[in-house]
Formats: sequence, C-alpha cells, structure tokens
Amino acid sequence: MSTHVTSSAVPPPGPAGPQGYPARLTARLDAPLSRWLWLVKWLLALPHHVVLFFLWAAVAGVSVVAFFAILFTGRYPRPLFDFTSGVLRWSWRVAYYAYAALGTDRYPPFTLADVPGYPAHWDVTYPEHLSRGLVLVKWWLLALPHYLILGFLVGGARLAWFSGGLIGLLTLFAGVALAFTGLYPRGLYDLLLGLNRWVLRVAAYAVLLTDAYPPFRLDQGGREPGTAA
Repeated sequence: MSTHVTSSAVPPPGPAGPQGYPARLTARLDAPLSRWLWLVKWLLALPHHVVLFFLWAAVAGVSVVAFFAILFTGRYPRPLFDFTSGVLRWSWRVAYYAYAALGTDRYPPFTLADVPGYPAHWDVTYPEHLSRGLVLVKWWLLALPHYLILGFLVGGARLAWFSGGLIGLLTLFAGVALAFTGLYPRGLYDLLLGLNRWVLRVAAYAVLLTDAYPPFRLDQGGREPGTAA
C-alpha cells in the first residue's frame, strides 16, 4: 500500500502574480494512497454530490443576480462572489478526492471556506471592477472555444467535472496503476492537475468571477506557474 511518490507541501494559494491568472488551483499528492479505496469513493463522496447539486442550483440563481449587478454597477457583490467561489472550491476538493484526480484519501470537508491543512486548494482574486460590456457576452460567446475543449476533457455538460471525458479516463488509469503497483505515476498526476486547472479557470470566467480570459495553455503540476518551488 506504499508509494514512492514524495509529496511536497503546497501552501494555500496567495495573491496572483503580475502574470498569473486570478483563479488559482494548487494541490499536493498525498502518500501513501490506498490501492483499493478509489473503487468505493463514488459511494463515499455521494453526500457531497447531493449537497453540491443544491449548491450549484443556488449558484445559477446567484449568477443571474450578479449579472445584473455587474451590468449596472460594474461590481460583483462580495457576499455573492464569496459564495460562488466557495462552491467552486468545495467542488474542486471533492473532485480531487474522487474521480478527477484521486490525489488524496483524506475525506473532503463540508465547507465553502479554504481549509489550509487539506491537500487541494482553489482561490480567485476578488475584482474591484468588472466590465459592464463583457458581462453580456463572455459567459456564452467568448467562452465558447473553451467549452468545446472542456466537452472533450470532461465528457459533456455535468454538475461538476469529476467524471467523464479525458479527465475521467486518465483518472481511471491512475486508479489501475495504484491497484497493481501502489504507485501514482507522477507524470499522469501532473497532467491531470493541468487539465483540472484549465477547467477551473474557465469555470471562474463563465460564472463571471473574473474578466481575465482563460489562457489556452496546459499548466501542469500542483503549483501555479511562476510560484516558488
């Protein structure tokens, strides 16, 4: 049940650098990982999926309110921003535990807030001002090229991104590797983190949390590009 992968501590995401994207995903690979727990994580994570179903339904309503707030004031109301970003953060922790990465066996906490001791983190910088014009087109027209790519990565529209598509297939390969060798291939882990980072960047843009257009770039590994090792 042991693995030779050495995990390095990754602190919770800090402020974005001058060239960094404002939505930031970081994680560390826990070791050792169970050879067989991944087979039942779909069941263990079920309570989270139920809660997230209702949270994402709430995000849909919040996004409508935020749309009009940005259109008329140029600002995303901070309490609504914190709620939406918290749902994305919660979803990422569950995805990391389950079938978007299998990067930890530690059960995800039921909270919207960041948990410093948990191995998966996500954050987004609060924008003091958002474009009133972009809010009309960025979530459907400008993001369309990314949606086409994400359809391949996550296998179509879903409540969250923890199953299906290329990400789901690669995670299955990681689970099989764990079962037979007790090892999580490091290159596969870095690739999965890069794919999930792409998804989270687009998600932040689509729910109006940022005006920064997601880059067409695969930044692999558990750290954001440009951060110190």
